[in-house]
Amino acid sequence: MLEAAGWGLLGASSLLIGAIAGLLLPIPPRVIGLILGFGAGTLISAVAFELTEEAFRLGGADTVALGLALGALTYFSGSVAIARRGGAGRMRPSGREDADASRALLLGAVLDGIPESAVIGISVLGGGSVGVAVLAAVFLSNLPEALSSSRGMGEQGVGARRVLGTWALVVLVSGLAAAAGYGFLEDAGGDTVGLIEAFAGGAVLTMLADTMIPEAYKAEHDAGVLTQRAVGLLTVVGFALAYLLSTLE
Repeated sequence: MLEAAGWGLLGASSLLIGAIAGLLLPIPPRVIGLILGFGAGTLISAVAFELTEEAFRLGGADTVALGLALGALTYFSGSVAIARRGGAGRMRPSGREDADASRALLLGAVLDGIPESAVIGISVLGGGSVGVAVLAAVFLSNLPEALSSSRGMGEQGVGARRVLGTWALVVLVSGLAAAAGYGFLEDAGGDTVGLIEAFAGGAVLTMLADTMIPEAYKAEHDAGVLTQRAVGLLTVVGFALAYLLSTLE
């Protein structure tokens, strides 16, 4: 369980790295858009080759279908609730539009991060070692979210200590989620583990379509056509890198 927690903390540590970069570095919105596209590609690969494929192996098609549906509906419901609290723009380079930043951003990041971190714990449980592609995808995709959101929080007047404290808390929760994914499922059957993996895949895939990819293109809306289309190229690069990492396991 401690090993799973450690891997979960490592995967989520990029949230803190991204938060520090967002506070200290003047990164142009178009660069954030490219980073978002790259991170989306890594997560698409992880959903396809790590989560859904493993869920099918463990539980079959019915488990995959049920898990994907439950994960998608859970993320959708949570995202709607966060949007109503003012957190719809948590991945946008400009941050939130109103002053109640930290609570909505925290809820959004936890909503994105818990299923991903739990899957890290499950991967340790299933094979005795962490899934490299999942870990890399979580680490890389966390960077743009924390980077853009922390910069937006700073622009809204939230102090640096509070911003970093918020993301440090999310990192801790992610580590606990990884430990829980390992500890609570140590004696679980294949159907249960497969259902949770498919659930995480559905939640992450919905997040990609609902937030991450659209925000990558919105960040590029003022750029030239060539630069704007580069988001798609970076998505393929992220996908290919994560796939190659998965073949090394």
